[in-house]
Amino acid sequence: MIRLDDLALFVRSAALGSFSQAAREVNLLPGQASAAIQRLERELDIRLFARSTRSLRLTDEGKRYLPYAQDALQALREGREGMRGEDAALSGTLQIAAPSDFGRNLLLPWITEFHRSHPGLDIQLLLSDQVADIFRDPVDIALRYGRFEDASFVALPVAPENRRVLVAAPSYLARHGRPVSPLDLATHSCLVYRLRGRSHDRWCFPGPDGGQVVQVGGGLASDDADVVRRWAVAGEGITYKSWLDVHQDVVEGRLEVLLPGVPCEPTPMNLVCPHRKQFSPAVKLLHALVTERCRPISAKLQQMLGG
Repeated sequence: MIRLDDLALFVRSAALGSFSQAAREVNLLPGQASAAIQRLERELDIRLFARSTRSLRLTDEGKRYLPYAQDALQALREGREGMRGEDAALSGTLQIAAPSDFGRNLLLPWITEFHRSHPGLDIQLLLSDQVADIFRDPVDIALRYGRFEDASFVALPVAPENRRVLVAAPSYLARHGRPVSPLDLATHSCLVYRLRGRSHDRWCFPGPDGGQVVQVGGGLASDDADVVRRWAVAGEGITYKSWLDVHQDVVEGRLEVLLPGVPCEPTPMNLVCPHRKQFSPAVKLLHALVTERCRPISAKLQQMLGG
């Protein structure tokens, strides 16, 4: 008889390409995970993985069996949720990935409030500016900036009107003056964000004629977006950030929006999930909460821009 735990280990090992990583997720030793896969192979009378000292990959039979295993586990999850009903107390574990500054400065208190309302639900919040792979990483949902055309996963809008804004601290502007056009940014100290070793130092300003792309530079750069925001608050330069990330600094006077009449790059926030079937009651409630909290923040931007 096939054990459900063995089936789940097979699916995670296939996603991660590693028995040891799959074992760590469920507090097993690598040898125990390997034994579980061998037990499953005996039950099925097929070889699921081709193993070597350096790699682990699915066999052709393993590739054919994988979607059946995924569907079986998903059907069991849906059955469990259906028996509980929409109004039942939330339980289980919800793993959420989010960008660093949005996660620390906005999402963190909302998640705390959400957990207090649903104490039976275990929540794991993973903050990183490295984009989570929702098919391979141990996350259920991810909050991401940007537009998504990839049909392989589902993106639900959270803050569809969000966009970047140019901001700087009053102390920086007092020392260096204000840019009067995007082209002036080339002569200012700009705070640059880096991702996977690449500097995002070409700032885009869309327009009906194709817009402008300005090459910027400065002496400070970081792969942590919240560090870039903190440097801006400290008066170290100009940065081009999501309104969600800097709105509180603007409202409280720590940062000022520059060139408000210039169209800035759209950067909508979405909740991303591998498949619509995985929108459990917990995910639906969390999506509703985050969308509700982001709505007045987006409205402030529209008021500021006169929209």
